[in-house]
Amino acid sequence: MYRKVRLTCAEGMSQREAARRFGISRDSVKKMLSFSVPPGYRRTSPMKRPKLDGFTEIIDAWIDADRSIHRKQRHTAKRVFERLRDEHGFTGGYTIVKDYMREHERRGREMFVPLTHPPGHAQADFGEALVIIDGVERKAHFFAFDLPHSDACYIRAYPAATSEAWVDGHAHAFGFFGRVPVSVLYDNDKCLVAQILPDGTRKRARLFSGFLSHYLIRDRYGRPGKGNDKGGVEGLVGYVRRNFMVPVPRFPSWVALNAWLEERCRKRQDDVLRGHTETIRGRLARDLDAMVELPPAPFDACDQAAGRVNSQALVRYKTNDYSVPVAYGHREVWLRGYVDEVAIGCGGDLIARHPRSYEREDVIFDPVHYLPLIEQKINAFDQAAPLAEWNLPPEFETLRRLMEARMLKAGRREFVQVLRLLEAFALDDLHAAVNTALRMGAIGFDAVKHLVLCQVERRPPKLDLDVYPYLPRADVAKTSAASYMSLVSGEVR
Repeated sequence: MYRKVRLTCAEGMSQREAARRFGISRDSVKKMLSFSVPPGYRRTSPMKRPKLDGFTEIIDAWIDADRSIHRKQRHTAKRVFERLRDEHGFTGGYTIVKDYMREHERRGREMFVPLTHPPGHAQADFGEALVIIDGVERKAHFFAFDLPHSDACYIRAYPAATSEAWVDGHAHAFGFFGRVPVSVLYDNDKCLVAQILPDGTRKRARLFSGFLSHYLIRDRYGRPGKGNDKGGVEGLVGYVRRNFMVPVPRFPSWVALNAWLEERCRKRQDDVLRGHTETIRGRLARDLDAMVELPPAPFDACDQAAGRVNSQALVRYKTNDYSVPVAYGHREVWLRGYVDEVAIGCGGDLIARHPRSYEREDVIFDPVHYLPLIEQKINAFDQAAPLAEWNLPPEFETLRRLMEARMLKAGRREFVQVLRLLEAFALDDLHAAVNTALRMGAIGFDAVKHLVLCQVERRPPKLDLDVYPYLPRADVAKTSAASYMSLVSGEVR
């Protein structure tokens, strides 16, 4: 229509006639002739809000006071409207209050300077996503390591974002790239920064400080609460959540999940990102050239603690109790908390290893630790909590019933002695020995011990029935001609 009106008037039609012909006002025709293209709407003066003008100073004061309050407890437009109406007699509508709040927020938004990233430097952070491990939905805390010059990344998932996970993630990232960055930019996570001093310097956590010393990394930190200071890794966290974690990953173990994530990181290096003509792999070469070599040995990513064994042979670490052999009751021990296990030692000896639990107030037993005490207190066998959920092969229960049937209480104690062979032998070897003992009818501790030794040493068993009084005896009579003749004639003697 705009073009037709201008064309018609250019051919001699009056503005009055054009307005009547096209059904528009003469003012509209005049504007069409004044501009070759539609000029759009242009506001020549600020919007007037007469009902709000007397209250803007009050709103501004509330907004300024909110800057020192947690963002989740600041005034919303609805709350400002309600306070103006109830406390100051405001008679205007909610919409003009909402529009003013939006404009005020837009004017106060932070501006940013575009940055360039030299090669050899890194950023690190943690993100969260849901995963399914062994059929159970879990929250995964994934370590994100980004080289912003090349956009190369490394991702590793953990059950929790602990200090050990931070250090372990770095160690695996360095191994993935084969080099160590010159510096790494972090936020002020409590696993890394124990305290921010008044002058702005950081007091590092003990484990993290040792890690930095081992790899000779220069650490840098963003402003507290300002994630945009490390925008590269913040963007990577969102990218991983949208692309690696959709649909929800399903894996039988954390090890399998991390192997898959590592392969995705390697495959991503063939991508060409927006604004670049090289692949990530091509730009990564410059990053690696600027980075430094790995130290001869990786850092031991573990949390160290001390504890005392209680009367139930348990020692506490991070709200959870772990068992140790009863011989170490009431003694001082040291603990090493790794990402996937807890190691416990006394003096120079390692006395126990357990899979690490990330639950709260959990109790993790090793039944073998309690067998020497149960052998002495045999009446506690059926009620012993460490044995309650011990899933042994069914042949062990068969052996126990046979031993108790033949030797009563002594048979139960001898069965515990059989279980104590697990202190020195693997469960598979002992299981094979128990199977052989049941097949041979050799129901006794000495026989099982002999058979498990033969199993380990790969030699045939030699059981001497005179040495083992509880083994069944075979009474073989001499064959006589009379017995044979009775069979022939049908008589039975």
